[in-house]
Parts: sequence; structure tokens; C-alpha cells
Amino acid sequence: MIKICIADNQPIVHYGIKNYFEGKSDFSIVGNVKTFNGVLETIENRFFDILIVDLDVDGFSTINMIKSFIKNYPKTKVLIFSGLTENMYAPNAIKAGASTYISKNNELEILENAIIRVQNGEIFYSEQVKKKIDLITKQTKKERLYKKLSSREIEVLRFLSAGRKNKEIAETLNLNEKTISTYKLRLLNKLNVTNLVDLVNKAKTLDVL
Repeated sequence: MIKICIADNQPIVHYGIKNYFEGKSDFSIVGNVKTFNGVLETIENRFFDILIVDLDVDGFSTINMIKSFIKNYPKTKVLIFSGLTENMYAPNAIKAGASTYISKNNELEILENAIIRVQNGEIFYSEQVKKKIDLITKQTKKERLYKKLSSREIEVLRFLSAGRKNKEIAETLNLNEKTISTYKLRLLNKLNVTNLVDLVNKAKTLDVL
């Protein structure tokens, strides 16, 4: 039996997944939580094989938390189930240790198949994401620095696009406010814009929102 924990802000997601797997004897939902702290509390009290987590779940401030979680709980596989665009977020999630990235636009049958494959030790993603990961891997350090956004820069860009102030972002990411200002300047430079409005518009074209 595959034991699953679901971490998502949306009650409809919890209901939909739980309802779908109800009666399937090979699967057991052992945790339904709305925060990442809830994930940690659940696994401390009851082990689960698969963590299905949305990148927007409360308390999930940085994608590096995947790496930390896997380091502490190596027997649990992480499956990202998110409404955020796969092309932008999947490469960094996979690099951080996630076994797969499934869009919420997919049918739950796709999610079920992904759970089985992940439980069997597979790490998989779409051909589009594979090409992007290959491209990033082949780039030199200089090319990555000036032509691609880092995981942290993507996170800061996403928060800025959501209307968050530098101070709020700093508190969320546990960083100094001046550091956030530095990231903002880097983003303006890398995306070749001069103000926050244009930065948000560019974020939309990159599918960051």
C-alpha cells in the first residue's frame, strides 16, 4: 500500500484527491494538510511514502525546502502537483530533488500513474522540461548568470508580481531586506526593464504568475 500525504491550500484539491482514491486498496491518504509545517508534523507522527505538494502551500517559501525535506526523510518521494507553469518551475523542482512535476490541469488518472511511477523509483518530466534542463546543464556558468534566472530570483519575481513589498518578501524568505532589493535590481537588469510595472509584465510573459 502506498501511503500519501497531501499538502495544498485548496479544500477542493483535498476533497478531489481523497474522493478519487477512496476504495482503491493500493493507496492510503494518511495526511491532509494546508501548511508545510503540517507536512512535518504528519511525517513525525505517521510515515508516508509520497508527498503531494503544491508550491503555493502555506509555509513553502522556497523550492530549496524540497532538498531539505528529502535530506531529512530520504524514504519519502516528493511529487509536485501545482497550478504554476511546469516550464518555469519544474526544472528547479527536479534539480532540488522532486521526482516529478504534475500540472493541476491534468486528470487525476495522470496523478495516480505518476504516484505509481514515483513509488517505483522513477524520476520523470515532460519532454519540454527535459529540453530545458538539458539546455541549462549545457550552459556555462556565465551564461546561466546573465541569461537565466536562479531559483531564488524566480521566487522573488513571483512575490513581487503578486504585489508583495520587499520587507514582506524578506520576512517570508528569511532574508535581509537589502538582499531582496539586490535581487530586484538583478531582475531588472536580467530582464532588461527599468521599473516594477514592466518587471511584472515581463514575469507574465515568462509564465511566472
